[in-house]
Amino acid sequence: QVQLVESGGGLVQAGESLRLSCAVSGNIATINVMGWYRQAPGKQRELVATITRGGSTNYADFVKGRFTISRDNAKKTMYLQMNTLKPDDTAVYYCNADLLTSTLARSVNWGQGTQVTVTS
Repeated sequence: QVQLVESGGGLVQAGESLRLSCAVSGNIATINVMGWYRQAPGKQRELVATITRGGSTNYADFVKGRFTISRDNAKKTMYLQMNTLKPDDTAVYYCNADLLTSTLARSVNWGQGTQVTVTS
């Protein structure tokens, strides 16, 4: 069974930084694309950033220049460095992994989410 566990959320003031982590465990052959998404109260879940196994990245316009996504394939872990945080960044942040299990079945998985709250 595949599990994704996020950590690193918290309460910060505007302008400060946080680093989120997402650790993947289970019977996994390969992790392909990984991504961070967020959902603010009353809003739909939205894409923040994605990263391929080879390290190619894609960012939502509202985080370009402030957030950096990275991953350590050996550790099966993904990160999101968030700098210059704004109150509008307040949301539950979810990690996502598109992977092949040990039986070579494709599986798309979500973490349980970690709360990020930014005060002005």
